[in-house]
Amino acid sequence: MFWQDFPMRQWLLDREVFLAEFLRLESRGTLTPTCRDCGDTGAQVYRCIDCDGRELYCSGCLLRRHFQNGLHRIEVWREEGYFAKTSFKSLGFCFQLGHPLGESCHFPVRSSHNTFTVIETNGIHEVTLNYCGCGTPPPHFVQLLRFGWYPSTVGFPRSAATLRVLNTFQILSFESKASAFEYYQSLARLSDNIGTTTIPDRYRAFMRMVRQYRNIKMLKRSGRGHESSGAAGTRQRECAVLCPACPHPGVNLESDWRDAPPEKRFLYTLFLGMDANFRLKRKMVSNNASDPSLSNGWAYFVHESEFKEFLNTFGTLVIQEPSTCSNHNAVNKERGKDGLAASGAGTVDCTRHDMKRPSSVGDLQKGERYVNMDYLFCSSVELEELVEVVISYDIACQWSINLWERLKIYPSWMRVNHDSSTSYRFLVPKFHLPAHVLKCQTKYSFNFNPKVGRTDGEGVERGWAHINPIASSTREMGPGARRDTLDDHFGDWNWKKTVKLATILLKRITDAVPEMVEHRELHKALTERLPAEDVSLWEVELSAWEKDTSLPNPMETRVKALSQNAVRLQLADEEHADASLGVAYVMHEEISASHLISMGIDLEESQRQTAMTAASLSSTTATDKQKTNLKLRMSTLKRKIEAWIEVQHMYIPSLRMVRARAHDAMDEQLEIPAHEVLLRLPSSLTSTTPCDMRLLSIEWKLRQAQASDALDDLREGLRLRSYVLIDKARFQHGQVANTRANTIVVRCQAKVNAAANRYCAARSALAGLAPRLGVEGWENLVPELKKGDIRAAAAEDDDSEKARKKQRRKPGGTEKEVASEGHRMLSWIWRHAGVGEQMHGDGALHDILRVEWCKSRARQDRWREEVELLQEEMRHVQQFLLHRAATWSKRAADLASWCLPNVPADPLFDAGRVAFALNQQEQFLMMARHCGMLWCNVAKYVQSEGRCDIVPRSSSMREEDDGEDDEVSPLQDEAEHNAPLGSISVDAL
Repeated sequence: MFWQDFPMRQWLLDREVFLAEFLRLESRGTLTPTCRDCGDTGAQVYRCIDCDGRELYCSGCLLRRHFQNGLHRIEVWREEGYFAKTSFKSLGFCFQLGHPLGESCHFPVRSSHNTFTVIETNGIHEVTLNYCGCGTPPPHFVQLLRFGWYPSTVGFPRSAATLRVLNTFQILSFESKASAFEYYQSLARLSDNIGTTTIPDRYRAFMRMVRQYRNIKMLKRSGRGHESSGAAGTRQRECAVLCPACPHPGVNLESDWRDAPPEKRFLYTLFLGMDANFRLKRKMVSNNASDPSLSNGWAYFVHESEFKEFLNTFGTLVIQEPSTCSNHNAVNKERGKDGLAASGAGTVDCTRHDMKRPSSVGDLQKGERYVNMDYLFCSSVELEELVEVVISYDIACQWSINLWERLKIYPSWMRVNHDSSTSYRFLVPKFHLPAHVLKCQTKYSFNFNPKVGRTDGEGVERGWAHINPIASSTREMGPGARRDTLDDHFGDWNWKKTVKLATILLKRITDAVPEMVEHRELHKALTERLPAEDVSLWEVELSAWEKDTSLPNPMETRVKALSQNAVRLQLADEEHADASLGVAYVMHEEISASHLISMGIDLEESQRQTAMTAASLSSTTATDKQKTNLKLRMSTLKRKIEAWIEVQHMYIPSLRMVRARAHDAMDEQLEIPAHEVLLRLPSSLTSTTPCDMRLLSIEWKLRQAQASDALDDLREGLRLRSYVLIDKARFQHGQVANTRANTIVVRCQAKVNAAANRYCAARSALAGLAPRLGVEGWENLVPELKKGDIRAAAAEDDDSEKARKKQRRKPGGTEKEVASEGHRMLSWIWRHAGVGEQMHGDGALHDILRVEWCKSRARQDRWREEVELLQEEMRHVQQFLLHRAATWSKRAADLASWCLPNVPADPLFDAGRVAFALNQQEQFLMMARHCGMLWCNVAKYVQSEGRCDIVPRSSSMREEDDGEDDEVSPLQDEAEHNAPLGSISVDAL
């Protein structure tokens, strides 16, 4: 056994030693208390718990050693024999501002009431502080800032927070989403954890300092301190952290990118994702006048007053059309609640790299109204100069219908150019698509639409998962504080993504190249087995549809299965024709043979429904009214069955004897419930029971149609369940909302179960009819439905798929078992075209082969596009980082002496400005070099189709994965792109 493999077991052996040492630390560490510096053995001894070693010192030596660390926590050894807390203030320590540490001031100015509160990472401290009063000293708040303390106010500050604690809280809140209240309470407990000391309440001041600190840091990093106009000259969206991998003309695109051939234009596509988050609510707390934003429109939130003015003007003019897809309108009504200043937030993101777009976030007031999302969309693309834009939105099929007409009534700046020079395409994210109606699932699919690679469109959802934990804090904030806090978190999210892009893109292309090769070979093998003339025709059809999705979609089946109503009408027409010829098979003056079988199948369905109702009503929980309604329902059903049996005996006389024998064999006192009465349709009869072949043939046709209809109902039920589960997971929170949502899920599941039972009943009937009719091969047209087959097209909302994902992680589990459309392994219920007369023959086979070939070609193309996109994105990232480095280099070269508005001239400001610019320049150069090092073998890896190492052997690739099944992109081989990835020279600066 190796102890390094079982560290906790090893620790258990030495646990008593740890306990003893912790108790030893409570002692003085020596039997004779002696000052570590002067050797005095009679003086009272102190120790600092923030310094290493915990040496003992007398008061004088302790003060001398801590003239630079006056905020450390100290303890004094008491005569009673233990250490007690004390402070430097009690020892006479005084902080002197305006002079080098250790120097005194000839004209000191004491702080208000001779006390000052400082918030530090180790607690909240009461200190003595003197300002400098020599000559013409800087204002008090400036002296505090130069000392590294952030003042609570500008006038006469009585408290401050160290820059260390502000920076620590900012990073902590980014990573843990801890609130300022929780952090402040933690600091208070570090100062006093037994409640015997009064800790100054500076929580409101701390909140104020946090907001101001975040705002100053944002302005500093965006370069506003290097512009003579300063913060006052900040333009909208200027402080946002941009996505380096997205195309930015003039920054990371070549000068002639607009001249790229049509087949390469997609490399410069901007992929946007739109969505709403109804967790980011805000209560009716404060208002914009009392709590203004410190960065109104500078980063990710839109300009608040302009946004509100737009909503007030056009909110009632835009009529939201009824949904023709899933019932989005009903859901919207649920989310519009009274008592909230904002019911949520909408956003437009970069969906390939999961980054927030500048000036693209805004509040929602009631549901996901088009007018709100229209404004955010136009604000996001207002300054873009691109030629290809793909918008991913979970209700794109509805929102995009009249978008361009709505924009015509909006202000002129919102009239987005969508002529032939700029292409806008609207798609639905992959996870949300199965919840849409069938016609949306190819027209708006990322899998089937060209020039999108393996983009999933779900990037905005991953961004919400990051920000949702802070919703409990922001909903209690005022409007300005909430927007500033969310802006700060969005900026950090973008920066974290930027830092990880090197490894994220490397992993994506490492996975994408083998997939590209595999799907190319699979498609090639399929094509070689098909007639060349058919493939040529399908190629033309698919290319035409990719250019114009209003044309017939070759990936949709065109041979439809007959429904039950269609079959019944067909049989009625046949009986009418036979009657005109005098050869009709009629034994009853009103009920024909086909009508009889149809009624029997309907009665069979009524029996199933009644049985389910009876099973759900237990004797202990059912009310008297429910029991009465059930009995009435059973009585009505039994009368219908008895009347139908009388007619049935006319067509199948032998059943009179069969039923009579069965009746004699049973207990006369026992009454059979209506749902248990045997209907004895032809499919259930044995071969020894005489039955006209025409009845068998009629039931065969009707059962085929029943199976087809049941399969359609099953798919529709699964789509509805998917939509409800997605909505529940994203928006329904709290006991009441979850209970209501769970009730809807149960109803959807009941519909799925009913459709599955109906299909199984139809197949069982066909199994009984096939031998008597001599039909063979019917099993392929009506496959057996197993429990594991009843799963949604998207695996994420399906319990059976979750189980298979777990199996994949076990030995022997494979990725292909749970593959999505890009990897291709769906339940057969989504691939099955149906049954019925129209599905027989060469036409049906040709239809199925066309659909499969077109989807195979689409999978091949998406992976190839992904590889191309990823290569181009890698070039974008490197060029973007170098451009940022060049921008800071120019700022560092500005050696002129100038100052910000209302700030006195100071040569040290000029020096600090240059130093920060040089630091930023080196930072971006280091990031560019890091990308170059990791990506130096990418071009070779793609060219060899994955047969060489992609990561240099001298470096190791960190396992950085953001949990996506993501996209890829190729680089052009044109003259200006001849340099291999990673070899872009920083000498361009």
